[in-house]
This record gives sequence, structure tokens and C-alpha cells, in this order.
Amino acid sequence: MVIPPPVRPPRIVDFLKPYVLKMHFTNKYVNAQVIHSPTATVASAASSQEKALRDTMESTRDVAAAGHIGKILGERLRQKDIPAVTVALKREQRYHGKVKAVIDSLVGAGIKLL
Repeated sequence: MVIPPPVRPPRIVDFLKPYVLKMHFTNKYVNAQVIHSPTATVASAASSQEKALRDTMESTRDVAAAGHIGKILGERLRQKDIPAVTVALKREQRYHGKVKAVIDSLVGAGIKLL
């Protein structure tokens, strides 16, 4: 049985930031995804676990890999006509290192931050 996402009144949806960037870093990989918050679905995602990307990257977990993932995610967002995203950082994440690399490469790919 599939549970549909909650239906929110239109006045609340107007104030929601529609696309939210979420990042997850493990000891081996870098993952980033953009979620469409009104429907609670993944709009686009990129990960250093993808087979096509693993072969092209030297390391799958450093700052350079995070920048590469941000650039690929930016290209995928441009293909889906998503011009802007909001960044949702976890409590322990700071705008430094891998987080900064992903966000800066998204901006470099032409995606605006709200």
C-alpha cells in the first residue's frame, strides 16, 4: 500500500521553498539531492556512488569529489528547468569544506540560492 504525501492548503504551499538541497557525506561517498518539498519527491540527485562517475573521479570522498557532484547536480537541475534551490544544512554541517564545494559548484553551474 502506497501512502500519498500530505495535501497542504494552498496558502501554506505558497510560502514553502519548493526545492531544497540536502547533502549527505559518508567516509566513502558524497551524496546530494534536491527535494520538491510540496510533493515530497526527489527532483534530482547525484552521488559519487554512481558507476559512471566513480570511473572518472580520483577519489569519491574528498572536496574535489564534492565539487564534481555539485557540478553534475547543477547540470541535471538545468535540464529539468529548476532555476533555484534552498540549502538545508544539518546541525553539524557548516559552510566549509565539502559543503562549500557542493554549494559553490551549484552556483557556478547557474543555479540560484534562495
